[in-house]
Amino acid sequence: MANYTAADIKALRERTGAGMLDVKKALDEADGDQQKAMEIIRVKGLKGVTKREGRATAEGLVAARVQDGVGYLVEVNSETDFVAKSAPFIDFGNSVLEAAVANDVDNLEDLLKAESNGKTVEEQVTEAGALLGEKVIVRRVARLKGAHVSQYLHKTSKDLPAQVGVLLAVEGENVEEIAHDVAVHIAAMSPKFLDETSIPENEVADERRVAEETAKAEGKPERIIPQIVEGRLKGFFKENTLLDQDFAKDSKKSVRQVLEEAGAKATGFVRFRVGN
Repeated sequence: MANYTAADIKALRERTGAGMLDVKKALDEADGDQQKAMEIIRVKGLKGVTKREGRATAEGLVAARVQDGVGYLVEVNSETDFVAKSAPFIDFGNSVLEAAVANDVDNLEDLLKAESNGKTVEEQVTEAGALLGEKVIVRRVARLKGAHVSQYLHKTSKDLPAQVGVLLAVEGENVEEIAHDVAVHIAAMSPKFLDETSIPENEVADERRVAEETAKAEGKPERIIPQIVEGRLKGFFKENTLLDQDFAKDSKKSVRQVLEEAGAKATGFVRFRVGN
């Protein structure tokens, strides 16, 4: 007869993020001892790391922190949402964020070498994968410095950790409220660039070429094609640049307008969405 209860299974699943079958097997092998079962899960997980190499990791979380005028944003991924919402995975994400902040990193290569809790992030990735029984990765990290940096984390589901993270740098006096509102806007409207000047020249050239070819294919008169192209480029800028977008809380105004009215100026932003 099994020397454990359904409550023991539930507790160990919550602690490790492991699947039901793996937890039951570990408890059987450990004769119901939770700590021993946890170690069995970890050891078996380490043996399976190479088998998980090619698996997709589309779930996960984002975590952010602003410290001394610098914002840090990280994304860590797992295979399933069950693991993504587990306490060990959330702790892992927070440890990765701690490493980013403590070592002031702005790129993935340096982050993986950085340490927190006495271990490099790369070592923590291996251990987390072993414990959770899934492939886990650190996907990316961003660092943003500014006069005032606002952070915003958004949950797309109440059962999951934050899936969307934003950092926004703003200049001006008493800008906390408008910075927060614009950060929320960024999370919802997903602009790709700050303004027109932030867009790479080759992307603008590609949009211009496509607009011109489309106008010709539609049989538009040659004399009005330049105006059509400029109009379509304006639409592209409005859709993709933060300052030209209609403000989510008041679509009669652009983000640029609401910032100017508040005496604020946006100088940069970063937006992560898990899996995108």
